[in-house]
Amino acid sequence: MSTSKNQSENFSIIVDKLDYAFQPIVNTRTGKTFAVEALIRGYQNLGYQSILDLFDSFFDKKILYKIDLILRKKAIEKFSHIKIEDLKLFYNLDNRLLYMPDFEKGNTNKILNELNIKERSICFEITENGSMQNKIMINKILTNYKSEGFNIAIDDFGTGISGLELLYLSEADYIKLDRFFIKDINKDSRKKLFCSSIVEMAHVMGIVVIAEGIETIAEYYTCKEINIDYIQGFLILKPSLNILDIKDTYEDIPNLFKNDRRNNKSNLIDKDYIEFIEPLSINSSLHDLFLYFKEFPNNTFVPIIDEYETLIGVVYEVDIKKLSYSQYGLSLAQNVSFRSRLGSYIKSSLSIEVSWGIDKTLEMFNLRGNESKGIFVTKNSKYVGFINVNNLLSLSFKRNIEIAQNQNPLTKLPGNNQIDKFIKESFNTEDITHIAYFDFNDFKPFNDYYGFRQGDRAILIFSELLQKNLSKNSFIAHIGGDDFFVGFRGKKFEKVYKKIDQIQEEFRQSVSSLYNEEDKENGFIRTKDRFGVVRKFKLLSVCSAIIEITKYSNSSNLDKVLGKIKKDSKLTTTPLASCILM
Repeated sequence: MSTSKNQSENFSIIVDKLDYAFQPIVNTRTGKTFAVEALIRGYQNLGYQSILDLFDSFFDKKILYKIDLILRKKAIEKFSHIKIEDLKLFYNLDNRLLYMPDFEKGNTNKILNELNIKERSICFEITENGSMQNKIMINKILTNYKSEGFNIAIDDFGTGISGLELLYLSEADYIKLDRFFIKDINKDSRKKLFCSSIVEMAHVMGIVVIAEGIETIAEYYTCKEINIDYIQGFLILKPSLNILDIKDTYEDIPNLFKNDRRNNKSNLIDKDYIEFIEPLSINSSLHDLFLYFKEFPNNTFVPIIDEYETLIGVVYEVDIKKLSYSQYGLSLAQNVSFRSRLGSYIKSSLSIEVSWGIDKTLEMFNLRGNESKGIFVTKNSKYVGFINVNNLLSLSFKRNIEIAQNQNPLTKLPGNNQIDKFIKESFNTEDITHIAYFDFNDFKPFNDYYGFRQGDRAILIFSELLQKNLSKNSFIAHIGGDDFFVGFRGKKFEKVYKKIDQIQEEFRQSVSSLYNEEDKENGFIRTKDRFGVVRKFKLLSVCSAIIEITKYSNSSNLDKVLGKIKKDSKLTTTPLASCILM
């Protein structure tokens, strides 16, 4: 007994030298503080170089779980004094707790009950860098914490070799993108592509995405652009030991959001398409559920929300029908000893944030829509309503018309409205942007000589070459006729020049197939020019010019420069040198 007491005292001495700093995790659009992450400070006081060294020592001594429980209580107690409504605590979990001989269920709930904190307020972060060798044990700890009502986040996502496997096993509620991928994401197209792909996959799976380590406004704008849900980093606040530093809302974030000229208001969901279906509280009883479907006989499901109006899931009438229509179903539900909560009947719901817009909504439903009768809509995670299948079809029809009106009918590429939008955005970003203008050489004589069908084929060949040779991050558009436009962001001029030169040469070779053998062998055609004079015209080629736009460029010079390069580009069949707008 004395040994156990001495051990506890020694553990307390260790923990007393450690403290927790908190760093806010805020909504990307509103700046509202959604959660805080608890970060250990003071490990140097115990003679360790890093937190990892500290926990390695605890693991080797087989006291990791004992120490973690004391630390966990310390973090939760400090968290309980932050006076922000509906706040979550993200707590880092060492995967090796599983291997401790004294590991057991229920200890966190005891701490929460003492402090009157709900399970849903706690999110355990597990990392890809932890031991993933024993998948059965990992699955056990995840199942354990999720069954007790806690959220799960995957920390440092993308840095470990088993990330997707961990994502599959964990059925995580949150993904935290590692700082490596967020640093300079505005300048690195590969990072942006990687992160946007992860965001797309996560949202389809119903997982919320958090970006770690945001330090600059440019990084923020890129994260917002790819629909990252929450952000964390020095741009908002450095980790602080003082809980009074944690604000309810960080006003700089909504101001940045409003000032971003890249907002696409045309893609927003009209509220007329969103139907409000009366929700039920997570604290409702089974009896309340029976009464709900009697009060709303046309509803086949009910959205479930918590006390903060956060959408938790959905209960389908069919799942409780057998019990509700049985002889003693209603009586059993009214019986105090039988009155259960809704937990066992709640299913996950397909939902989107209203700010994601029509395109993302339709994409989400197309990928998972066979599982539901529509899609739920939230705003900052709070329940807003439901879009049924009929309204989704109407939205799809409306959006297709908008897209058709803004694309070239021959190539189906974006047209002048999108080009104007891209150019305006280029003057409001930290990224270096290159815009390339393409124009066919001697296209009218070719069109007159071989006919408009062959002319259309030449245009389609060039359109397909652009789409084949350029990445999805490039903006490819069709100005009209034989004029094309391509926008590049975050690429060096040399790479843009080389890629355009390659496309021009490939077009010259490909388009020769449209000529008859005699003209191909001659290397020219004889036909009338615009003045009616018969003369030679070389086989089709394409000329181009490149403009480089930086944050120092002056948009008022653009029309003048464009006019000049359109004229000058006809003088050469190789890309012109970069024109920097000042």
